[in-house]
Amino acid sequence: MNILQVKGIHKIYGEKESQVHALRDVSFSVKQGEFIAIVGTSGSGKSTLLNLIGGLDTPTKGQIIIRGHDIAALKPKELTIFRRRNIGFVFQNYSLMPVLNVYDNVALPVTFDRGKHVDHEYIRELLKELGIWEKRKRYPNELSGGQQQRVALARALANKPAVILADEPTGNLDSRTTAEVMGLLKESSRRYHQTILMVTHNEALAQACDRIIRIEDGQIWERPRGTVVCKDGEAQPAAGAGSSGTSGVSATASAASGLGTSAGIAKPMAGVMEAGRDGERG
Repeated sequence: MNILQVKGIHKIYGEKESQVHALRDVSFSVKQGEFIAIVGTSGSGKSTLLNLIGGLDTPTKGQIIIRGHDIAALKPKELTIFRRRNIGFVFQNYSLMPVLNVYDNVALPVTFDRGKHVDHEYIRELLKELGIWEKRKRYPNELSGGQQQRVALARALANKPAVILADEPTGNLDSRTTAEVMGLLKESSRRYHQTILMVTHNEALAQACDRIIRIEDGQIWERPRGTVVCKDGEAQPAAGAGSSGTSGVSATASAASGLGTSAGIAKPMAGVMEAGRDGERG
């Protein structure tokens, strides 16, 4: 089942001689539960693509279909409601509300959408499974970077979205915390069919995803996991690809792949994610 379809997307900024063609005829589909890495050099168009899928910007041409809805065709108010109910965001700088504590930050999108009808039991279980329940009354400036990113992930999951868009979610984190956050993302995707699109410049993290989409000069091409792009643009097997061991593979990628299973850092989120899969809201 395709949860997301991107069809013939173009994005042009500016007019006439000053035009910048940020994206050119971009098309791809995403199945429910896939964890996809979007990679590319700075200015290649990867963040522009994420903003378009998230309804934060509008394409010049083309369609973006999420759960059967062409979001580019929605009116502003309809888009706001749809985005709140169907898209979760995780940013590099966390984007938490400094005047709200952890609990209220996580519940914020649900509060906006449902008013007093917040499922507090669901929020409580979500915070517990992500290991931040004990921090629920603390404010963002009292948390470490890794803790803040856990809060951001909990907030993204709070409305049980169709897709989570993560823009360099580990960019400000050390290697250990990066592995922990990647483990949490993989856990929600692998076990509970949460669809995730993650922009990253880190090839090792991309190797831990199900698919890799590369953007160059506003155009995309896909490559199988286990390959890297060399300076000449050719795709080559990653070190250790195709072998049964992890020798030669980045320690970060190996750790991220193992988290949530044997490493035990990313705890299973049974009950929390499953509670949101018994129905879809339009």
